[in-house]
Amino acid sequence: MVIRLTKEVKKDIIQIILIAIILIFAFLNIKEIWSILKFIIELIMPFIIGIAIAFVLNILMKFIERKLLDKVKMKTKSKRTISLLLGLALVFTFIIVLLLLIIPQLKNTFTLFVDNMPKYEENVRILLTKLNIDTAIMENIENAVQNFGDVAIDFIKNNSDQILEVTLGVASNVIGVVVNLVIAFVFAIYLLVQKEKLLGQISKVLRAYLPIKRVMKIRDIARLSNTTCAHFVSGQCLEAVIIGVLCFIGMLILGIPYAATISVLIGVTALIPIYGAFIGTILGAFLIFMVSPLKALIFIIFILVLQQLEGNLIYPKVVGKSVGLPGIWVFVAVTIGGALAGIVGMLISVPIASITYSVLATNVNYRLNAKNSKKILVGKKKSV
Repeated sequence: MVIRLTKEVKKDIIQIILIAIILIFAFLNIKEIWSILKFIIELIMPFIIGIAIAFVLNILMKFIERKLLDKVKMKTKSKRTISLLLGLALVFTFIIVLLLLIIPQLKNTFTLFVDNMPKYEENVRILLTKLNIDTAIMENIENAVQNFGDVAIDFIKNNSDQILEVTLGVASNVIGVVVNLVIAFVFAIYLLVQKEKLLGQISKVLRAYLPIKRVMKIRDIARLSNTTCAHFVSGQCLEAVIIGVLCFIGMLILGIPYAATISVLIGVTALIPIYGAFIGTILGAFLIFMVSPLKALIFIIFILVLQQLEGNLIYPKVVGKSVGLPGIWVFVAVTIGGALAGIVGMLISVPIASITYSVLATNVNYRLNAKNSKKILVGKKKSV
């Protein structure tokens, strides 16, 4: 029996073979490929951060243009400049206010901790006596603390080369982060100022090198991406405000100190999906613990209850519907994003995953509908 292969079948077979070869090659060289991918991500990370900054600022700029400058008669370029300057002023003002709220409280907490060290030591001694534990343990700890300075000096003398190397490595990493942020910020400003021109150039290149159908598909994906990211950013910010306000009200009712500072901190860290609440809780509990350990315990219990309210009611209603991504995939996206790019990865992973999910869902539904249509046509032919 002779099997005749059409051109389409041959093409499909060749594609399957090529895909299999690529997958086998990737599996056998997974470490090398992963290191190359990480290098590429680190290389383009300033531009990814710049795009993210530009996107968030663009939402703020559009809001300012619509609400404040829409009725004012001036050139579009002037409106763009004013909205950009106002947006930057609002962002920098928010950052400065946040630092002014948090840094003094951290300083006061550290000072309080140092001043109360003798009191903490006496409380530990009383507790050890009540528990019938030998107080020699406390004396050994005191001796270790007193001798720590001498031990540290000896360690520095004997390992000066290694310490210098580690210090230079940390300094270079800090400088690298600062440089990346500066590049990202400059790139973001350039994108916002020249966005229409850049979009026109991209559209021109796509139309020159790709079929019209492919260009239209890319445009649809771009529109979907823009809508999804805008909904995510606005929803995440709204959720952060709601969480901060609820935290402030709850802390006032419970009489927990630092209500304003910690509420702002909880709201800001809530911008990081899933893990942000834990970061804010740890920092807030540390501040309160220095004043009252009991209040710190009450605060932790309160935040756990608030997180349940946020996870089961606020987040699905405010953010979940806006991005259309199930909770399990939010968790996966944030975990992978954090492993690849830290906090920045956590922030951008959810909209990226949501876009991928939406595009894939649309494509799957399209293919299923096409197959169902073919089945209906085949059934009609057979019935005829």
